[in-house]
Parts: sequence; C-alpha cells; structure tokens
Amino acid sequence: MPPRKLLRHLVWLESFTAAVEAGSIDAAAEHLGVARSVVSEHIRALEETLADGAALLERGPGRRLQLSARGERLYAGTQTPLHQLDMKRLMDLARVEPTLRLGLNPTLSMSLLGGIAQDAAATDLKLVVGFGGSHELVRQVQTRQQDLVLDFTPLPPHEGVDSESLLRMPFVVLAGPDSALVRAHPSPRPLDVKDLQGQRFVDWLRDDPYGGANSARFAAHGVTVEEVGRVESFLHLYELLRAYRACAIAPD
Repeated sequence: MPPRKLLRHLVWLESFTAAVEAGSIDAAAEHLGVARSVVSEHIRALEETLADGAALLERGPGRRLQLSARGERLYAGTQTPLHQLDMKRLMDLARVEPTLRLGLNPTLSMSLLGGIAQDAAATDLKLVVGFGGSHELVRQVQTRQQDLVLDFTPLPPHEGVDSESLLRMPFVVLAGPDSALVRAHPSPRPLDVKDLQGQRFVDWLRDDPYGGANSARFAAHGVTVEEVGRVESFLHLYELLRAYRACAIAPD
C-alpha cells in the first residue's frame, strides 16, 4: 500500500513549522528535502488562507525568522494531533479575534452554557463548545483539542493539565451499620472528607486510566483510607459495606 499523502493544508503547515524550528527558509528547505521556493510558497499559502495575507513569520535580529502574534497562536496549535487540524481549527488559531474552545459534560452544558455564552458574547469572545465525560475531557485538554473544560468530578493532577475546583460540592457517605464511622457519628450529620481518615472504604470500579475521583478527593485533603473492596453497582455495594463494616461515597 503506498504511503498516505498529507492533506494540502498539512503540507503547508509542515513547511511553516520547519521554518519556525529551523530559524530560516533555507534551513527548513534543507530539512524537508525540497526547494527553498516550495517552503516559501507553502508559508504564503497559509498566510493567504488563514490570516488574510497577514504575516505569520517575520525577520528578527540576525535575519532569523520569528513568529508574529498570529503565527505564535498557529504554531502552538501545531502540537495538536494531525487528525484534529482541519482548516476551521487552523483559521481559529490564526484569527485576530480571541477564541475559546470549551468542553463541558452534558449536565453542565445544560445548566451553565447560557451564562457562559452571554459573557462571551458581551466581550466578543468566540466560543467553540464541545462536551464529553470526565476522562474524555481531560484527554481533549492534553491533546490541545480544548482550552478549558468544566466538569463535576474532581480529578488528580495530570501531566500538562492544571485543575482547579471552582465549586465545593457535597457528597453522600454510605456506611455499614456496624462500621467504625457509624459508631463515631451515630446521628446523621454533615461529614468532612477528613472524617473518613483511617476508615475501611469501598470504592468504585471505573474504566479510568487517570485515577478515581475518590482518590483525588482523599489526596487533596491528606486523608488515607483502608480500601477493602471495589464495586460497579449499588447492587453489590451494600453487601460489602455490611460484610467489611466499611463506608463508601456515593458516585458523583
């Protein structure tokens, strides 16, 4: 099978990134094994198509190429996987007007998007909105498909992704009738995460390569629990809570 050819705009982008990283058109052409004029044509094509002819590269000190403001945004976006770099995405990167790619989970899409859109419209900020589950949203940030994501579930730190809790949400603790937690707090009352220190704990099985929400919750508060089991369903949970005299946090 012959090798797959890159789409035209990705060939242009290859010349552009090579020129940025090599520092000159000549060095980029040598690296790519093409004529200097080919690299120049590709960069001009990008400028005409994405930036209305505005420069993406400028001559700096010592005639070394440096990025313009538009070029900086475009170059930063080249770290995205190739299949994500369609022409609309590249045009957004090269725009003068600011663009925010926002990811929301489906529930937050319904409850928060109206207010976010009103604020964005008031400041002439272009919104590109997507949604997904917790770990899909994290992956989208890591691969630069989203600039910002909002979700309910607290997540542990990930390489290249900063997280911040914007809202402290209550959670429900379930405990077996003979557990140490019930003996310590016989009357129903609000509990803090730190009240679970040292408790026997049943967590949730999740298809989760990044770590569970409860682990992140405990790590954030310096709490250590004794994990005695994991379950997928409430159907399994109560029998383990009774047998192990343990507690659990209802899933988010």
